[in-house]
Amino acid sequence: MPPEDLAPMDLADRVLAGDFRAVARAISVVEREDPASAALVGRLFPRTGRALVVGLTGAPGVGKSTLVDRLAATLRRERLQVGVLAVDPTSPFSGGAILGDRIRMQRHTGDDGVFVRSMATRGQLGGLARATDDARIVLDAAGTDVVLIETVGVGQGEVDVSRTADVSVVVVAPGGGDDVQAIKAGIMEIADVFVVNKADRDGAARTVAEIEGMLSLRERGPDEWRPPVVRTCASTGDGIEDVLASVRRFAGHGAAGDDRARRRARARLESILIRRIVERIGARHGLDDAIDAVVAREVDPYTAAGGLLRRFAQEALD
Repeated sequence: MPPEDLAPMDLADRVLAGDFRAVARAISVVEREDPASAALVGRLFPRTGRALVVGLTGAPGVGKSTLVDRLAATLRRERLQVGVLAVDPTSPFSGGAILGDRIRMQRHTGDDGVFVRSMATRGQLGGLARATDDARIVLDAAGTDVVLIETVGVGQGEVDVSRTADVSVVVVAPGGGDDVQAIKAGIMEIADVFVVNKADRDGAARTVAEIEGMLSLRERGPDEWRPPVVRTCASTGDGIEDVLASVRRFAGHGAAGDDRARRRARARLESILIRRIVERIGARHGLDDAIDAVVAREVDPYTAAGGLLRRFAQEALD
């Protein structure tokens, strides 16, 4: 039976068996965020926790896609199973991913050891699609060794990756003022590894020095992780092995540990709770009416929200 015709539990069994067609179908299911997706994730979740999840973020144009492509190729030479979740901007016409990253990773076409999926942000802030974490669960359950998540590249707001990945890699590039701007950006604070890509360009040494200078301003305990700064030229493959070595050192350092796992669980639970509460309020308690009242300045947003929550709580008590 083709994967698209399978019930969630049967689809989950196919995913656990490593069927890539079933994996593709399962990710489509979790992207819809319907009841079937909850049942599917519930079946797969106990079989996860083995994959190393690496998130790569940074401003547009720093070479994240090329870096991900090189990392995937290097991991495949180690005979590891690789999953790539490339979060693309949403098409204003179809609502789907523009698929730029999948086009740039054509070298892996036909390789059963690499699964590449473009996911649309669908208006989600933070650089990730809302279903990215569920897609990561699907790939993990399917036996993937390393999951590479590339964020959309929207700039300073891309902090969600640190709540999804085991290791967060911040990619910058010299020139055009991007290096100086990146030093000021909030995303720099979530880095476990810094990568200065396009290091063959003028200004690369200055960019490295600025990041090292920023890192030196923070006091750290003797056992606290200090993010390394790795130079790469992804177009030629220079420095890719060093990036992987740094990622693996961080993963083995124990710096992530239970605290990061707890933050990840908290962020996911809060996201699900907020979405379900808003959906319930919108369906039963007059969310649209409250919005109209706020627009008409008949009530302030806090009072409107309070009224909606009271009606929601009363329904729960009844």
